[in-house]
Amino acid sequence: HVQLVESGGGSVQVGGSLRLSCVASDDTIGRYCMGWFRQAPAKEREGVAAIHHRSGGTYYADSVKGRFTISRDNAKNTVYLQMNSLKPEDTATYYCAPGPSRYGTCLLSPSLYNSWGQGTQVTVS
Repeated sequence: HVQLVESGGGSVQVGGSLRLSCVASDDTIGRYCMGWFRQAPAKEREGVAAIHHRSGGTYYADSVKGRFTISRDNAKNTVYLQMNSLKPEDTATYYCAPGPSRYGTCLLSPSLYNSWGQGTQVTVS
């Protein structure tokens, strides 16, 4: 059972940037899609970005396209989320998780992912 540890969150002004990291306890990121998700208070968890373990293909929610970039470092068992041009609506707790590849792509539905970390809080004001 993989353990995931997210970090890099914090408080930032509108228009600022943060880079989140997700470190896995094993080589999970080289064997599964890895997704970043977020959940704001009183809202459902939503998919933000995902990266395919074989192709390296990346997938983004429309709300973050052009602003967020997902990447990975297999040697470090780490997935990153670079967040630029942050907006107040990006405020949430951010989580990473592994999930299955479907038809050679990664979907952003949280229900497909498991082994959630504890999350890291991002506040934009």
